[in-house]
Amino acid sequence: MKIIKLEKKIGDFQLNVNDLCLEEKKIHGIIGNNGSGKSTLIKLMTGLLKPDTGVMDFGALTKRDIVITAPRPYMLHDTVYNNLTYPLKIRKQIIKKETIMEWIDRCGLSGKEKQYAPSLSSGERQKLSLARALIFEPEVIFIDETMANMDPDSVVLFEQIISEIQLKKPATWIIVSHQLTHIYKLCECIHFMDAGSILASGTPDEILLNSDNPVIRQYLSKYMIGN
Repeated sequence: MKIIKLEKKIGDFQLNVNDLCLEEKKIHGIIGNNGSGKSTLIKLMTGLLKPDTGVMDFGALTKRDIVITAPRPYMLHDTVYNNLTYPLKIRKQIIKKETIMEWIDRCGLSGKEKQYAPSLSSGERQKLSLARALIFEPEVIFIDETMANMDPDSVVLFEQIISEIQLKKPATWIIVSHQLTHIYKLCECIHFMDAGSILASGTPDEILLNSDNPVIRQYLSKYMIGN
């Protein structure tokens, strides 16, 4: 997955990503201050926004191979169970009750399969959004601030699910979050955004522990990272 000279202007904000390479089957983190362009970049990469100019080369991947979870996920006005059958129906995949129930259990929603999805708490909606995204085994998963509304136990569950998937059938993950302890633990490569551009890319140690860039260090002082 490669991006070359991607540009998008929205009001006074200008995004310019000259060169970004996302290695497949790896977990990538995108971090940076609010307003740095993280969500705009994600929307461009997932087709929710059209770029003004630039190239996004995803190889043989199609839109059906890509999924995104949003900070405030939309819930279908139906049960938790039927919210999980929807992505399988639109992809004309076989719907197996045991698969649906397995994901309900894996994402910590056991016993809520008949509950009206919009009535779930914000954290439970994020869990359902994650299950809905992963149930059809996508190739690329964009996680945009999904962990923000999760309690600590749910974040640990989220990390476990990612680890299990990467062991069995690796996918490419792009995770946007300010929760740097979890970014450090999960990600293999981190990309730091500032003022609409990629300021630096590197390993978690290079970006979160050893960077001497003043912009990055100021950001880290605001969102303290645990060892």
